[in-house]
Amino acid sequence: MQETPDDLPSTRPYLIRALHEWCCDNGFTPYLAVQLGVGVRVPMEFVRDGQITLNVGLEATQGLQIGNEWIEFKARFGGVAREVQVPVGQVLAIYARENGQGMAFPAPEAPAEAGQEPEAPALRLAPQLSKGAEKSGDNPPPEDPGPRPTLKRVK
Repeated sequence: MQETPDDLPSTRPYLIRALHEWCCDNGFTPYLAVQLGVGVRVPMEFVRDGQITLNVGLEATQGLQIGNEWIEFKARFGGVAREVQVPVGQVLAIYARENGQGMAFPAPEAPAEAGQEPEAPALRLAPQLSKGAEKSGDNPPPEDPGPRPTLKRVK
């Protein structure tokens, strides 16, 4: 029996681990952008607009574990040691502080309350034009393209 894409585990934790390792191996400081949501445990006084940016470098954290479901570590915020727990699904991006290279992920869907429309994601991936297509309309977009992920080559 062949597995369908819905049966496969998310690639997000694997990509987060890979980019974290790439940052550390190359002397960069890995940062995580996290959307507040269910299960996120961070110092609330550092949250801005429902998001927090965390330094997850090896020198800034203690006991860092990037698992398939959770990212957990201890860090100092304003000189006070705090425990941080983030569900992997709440990570919006991981990038190097020094040059901004990294990867963004689709924003997690907020659980809709009864009678409310779900909010549009705060972070969306830009659509990519096919080779040779120009903005002039040579290659009209499909009727419902949805977000098309793009990858940036990291050397």
